[in-house]
Amino acid sequence: MISRGMEIAAKGMMSLIDAQDVLAHNLANVNTTGYKKEALTFKSVYNAMLTESQTPNDYKYRNSEDIGRISMGSQTHKLVHEFLQGTISKTGVPLDLAIQGDGFFKVQDRDGNIAYTRNGTFMINSQNLLVDSEGCYVLDVENRPIQLNIRALGITTPKDLTINEDGLISIVRDGGNGNTNLQRIGVWDFSNKEDMISLGKAKYIPKDTELNPELPSEKFVIEQGAIELSNTNVVNEMINSINVSRNYETLSKFIKEKASHISAAINVGRLRG
Repeated sequence: MISRGMEIAAKGMMSLIDAQDVLAHNLANVNTTGYKKEALTFKSVYNAMLTESQTPNDYKYRNSEDIGRISMGSQTHKLVHEFLQGTISKTGVPLDLAIQGDGFFKVQDRDGNIAYTRNGTFMINSQNLLVDSEGCYVLDVENRPIQLNIRALGITTPKDLTINEDGLISIVRDGGNGNTNLQRIGVWDFSNKEDMISLGKAKYIPKDTELNPELPSEKFVIEQGAIELSNTNVVNEMINSINVSRNYETLSKFIKEKASHISAAINVGRLRG
């Protein structure tokens, strides 16, 4: 029983190490635009059924009654991302975009790899394409890179571009007369966000695009001149980190105590031998 208790405690300590790593990662990305906090789910390693004999001296429990289950410890089950809305921060930069509600911007790197992000810090590159901070192309609703040739459009600055709530990019001329509509930024969503995995830099992809395909987002509003901050709450993460550390110390003390008991029992056995 002593060794069983040590095994359970050791598994708990390993799970707490994983939890502390996740908390540290969340704190490290508290200033990452569009970052979604991570969390761990846990599962029992094995739940043993406890039974009680209903007949005296019935060591084989032919006539017994189940009285409950006891856990043999827990371990890390799955890493998930909490896609809760982050705080919207006004920047006044015309190509900064924030999504309020559901969905992701869709970006593509030069090798054609697709990713989804809530980081709407965009700019126009030397090829007159709308890109993110890593140079990935921002795609429209038809999965095309968004072209914004300022000179060809007859404007002098991105401030002359208007991006409305559903992502339509347009040029407002002469106080609203003669508007020119351009491309519409694509906003996509997924039915199972627990299936999403992180690529880093606040970018995500589904594990299986066949089982969890992209869908046009329906409940969203795009806000121009703003970005969505990380949804990590520093205070909550610090409190959780302290609790994890205390639980780890408790299990560590338990293992040290049980190891001392085992050592004492071995010494007694040697003396008797």
